[in-house]
Amino acid sequence: MSVEVERKFVCNADTLKTLEEIGAVCLGQRQFCDQYFDTPKFDLTLKDMWLRKRKGCWELKCPITADKAEETSGEQSKAAAMCSRYKEITNLPEIQLRVKEVIKDVCEDSETETSPSQEEESWMSRSNLVCFAEFTTVRRSFTLEEEGVQVDLDEADFGFHVGEIEVLLPEGGDVQSALEKIERTAGKLGELKPVKLPNP
Repeated sequence: MSVEVERKFVCNADTLKTLEEIGAVCLGQRQFCDQYFDTPKFDLTLKDMWLRKRKGCWELKCPITADKAEETSGEQSKAAAMCSRYKEITNLPEIQLRVKEVIKDVCEDSETETSPSQEEESWMSRSNLVCFAEFTTVRRSFTLEEEGVQVDLDEADFGFHVGEIEVLLPEGGDVQSALEKIERTAGKLGELKPVKLPNP
């Protein structure tokens, strides 16, 4: 299980030009389709939890709270406030457990023997989960000299463009160091317009 510390921003053609100017190295481009799931009452997303299926694999992103080191005054806390922190869970039994904890009033238990694909459908049905968004994204990824920092530029098939400066940490990793790396990278990219959106 990893922790993502990230800062999202609105990107455009100038962002790509700036990345080239500051010596970013392109890691490549890929395309993927995401399906986001929730109950009809949005029990998960209203708790800032994001259940998605990407390339046939389930992922659940759960928010983690800022620690005491991040709760300082001034510029440092302003930079921290612009970043989000999520624990990314990819183990399906753990995802099912976390989802059930949130929507326990909706879930119905079932002990019937099923195949893996039937189990998936059964779990979704018992949990009253439905797909509320499905879109394809083209992602270009870059690295800079800053160790462990990746910059992704995403373009969704409905025309939305978003950039992300991200540092992946092991659970219990140094979040403060990650925030500092993100802030230094943001400084190199110039004035970044923040964006608040559902987390892909």
